[in-house]
Amino acid sequence: MPREFELIERYFAPLARGFAGAYGLLDDAAVIAPAPGHELVAKTDAIVAGVHFLPDDPPELVARKALRVNLSDLAAKGALPRAYMVDLMLPRTLSEAWIAAFARGLAEDQDEYGVHLIGGDTDSTPGPVTIAVMAFGEVPAGRLLRRGGARAGDTVFVTGTIGDAALGLEVLRGALPDLDTKAAGFLVDRYHLPLPPVTLGPRLPGLASAAIDISDGLVADLGHVCEVSGLAAVVEATRVPLSAAARAVLAASPGRIATVLTGGDDYEILFTAPAHAAAELAELSRALEAPITPIGRMRAAQTGKERVSILDHAGRPLSFDRGGWSHFP
Repeated sequence: MPREFELIERYFAPLARGFAGAYGLLDDAAVIAPAPGHELVAKTDAIVAGVHFLPDDPPELVARKALRVNLSDLAAKGALPRAYMVDLMLPRTLSEAWIAAFARGLAEDQDEYGVHLIGGDTDSTPGPVTIAVMAFGEVPAGRLLRRGGARAGDTVFVTGTIGDAALGLEVLRGALPDLDTKAAGFLVDRYHLPLPPVTLGPRLPGLASAAIDISDGLVADLGHVCEVSGLAAVVEATRVPLSAAARAVLAASPGRIATVLTGGDDYEILFTAPAHAAAELAELSRALEAPITPIGRMRAAQTGKERVSILDHAGRPLSFDRGGWSHFP
């Protein structure tokens, strides 16, 4: 492994080219100027080997996942991504080849999402590989989508499909041995590489009343919207959008609906919107070729009742051991 500053110059300074405020990663800070009439939005998330990714996952995919889970949060706030910083906590035993592949992964996603690296830090650690990204975006002033804007009667929507990544982790753990190769490969790909709806997200301000990205699980994250908005929600499980691979899993094992709805790692957007926005949202979905599905509604909270109710095909409430992922249960 080369020395720290040689490492930065060789692999990470090239990722800052084209962003004037990054100063070629030769200074201790960076400058971001949002466009006139816009506000800067900042978000940080970390991923840890053995918790958010498997220790032997390809470093290119680890890099791209680390960036994308943050871009997902920006999308859910209605923000357009601009730049990011990355802090790397790496074991001394890690090879330079791992770093080179990691940097290639970042470069690939920079090209895809139009963002630049503008700073960060590198540290050694006796623990597992840990990557913390801080992503920056911009949103028109006063238009940030928050968790607390939902109103009773609003429809609950989700983008994309739900449960694929959580089922992909089950595949990697050997828990779905009878699933066909194509379906298993699709689910594993979704676990390794989220697809945050970064084009759709900035189009939601003015249509959505509240939003959150689905990282901890649909039930848990909808619960966060309910709590901050002071409301409750009811979701029809049969309306939750599923991939063909996820449907194949549930056909063989219906009980895995709990994994789908609470497993997390979806990195899609869950949002609420008033009924009059439905037609415009449908048109937006068609124009961007980005699935948007209504799955339930917001309603007044009731004392002693669960914030989120999930109903099966017969309208009966489903019960889960937990609503989603928590680092500190």
